Amino acid sequence: MTIKSFEGKKAPYICTPLTGKTKEDVLKQVENVVQQSPDLIEWRADFFTDLGSTDAVVELIEEIKHKTDIPLLFTIRSVNEGGEAISLNEEAKVQLIQEICRKTTVELVDYETANEAVYVKEVCKAAKDNKKQIILSYHNFSRTPDNAEIEERAKKAEALGADIVKFAVMPEEKADVLRLLEVTKKIDNALQAPVVSMSMGDIGGLSRIIGWAYGSIITFGVGVESSAPGQIPAGKLRQAIKQTQELIPSWE
Repeated sequence: MTIKSFEGKKAPYICTPLTGKTKEDVLKQVENVVQQSPDLIEWRADFFTDLGSTDAVVELIEEIKHKTDIPLLFTIRSVNEGGEAISLNEEAKVQLIQEICRKTTVELVDYETANEAVYVKEVCKAAKDNKKQIILSYHNFSRTPDNAEIEERAKKAEALGADIVKFAVMPEEKADVLRLLEVTKKIDNALQAPVVSMSMGDIGGLSRIIGWAYGSIITFGVGVESSAPGQIPAGKLRQAIKQTQELIPSWE
């Protein structure tokens, strides 16, 4: 499966995270998540305690892929953007992602645009050389930047080579959620690359349910454990999206 566009799809892709700390934890989560039939699975490898072993990471990816044919997104989220602390420095992290692109069958990888440009270019090249899709992302856990900043970051991500542009921000009030939805639509109209966006936290939950109507092609729901504040259990998320579409069919 390759995510190219939202054309012809009546609902966003639902992605559920894996956050286990050990191989056994991750594989157990896979079994639980698969039962919920998500469209994508994200392995948040920054939770994995054996991340320093490339062989262990590669082997675990292949075990995950052996259990399911659901497309897999590989992510090592940085501490600065809401991830767990890891033992690898940025150079070693990039080298690991390059090896994942070369040696595994993951379909997508995520990397933050806030990283040094040389690293972003290296990750993008490894992804494209090995036919992986690259999500270039931006996360802000303290606020929702003004529209101009969000637009600038999104355009930068596409210019750097993103196959998918992602931005996740924290609202301070309900108006921030509505503003995020509106800027998502504007960015979706401006870019060639598909867009993924969300407001986090409790009041941001609306964006996870209705974001598809503004152009966001992926929404993240809890499979076993949440990987970000405000995520909704995958089953309830799918039901809420379906009900919303039935109530406002003109959005489809």
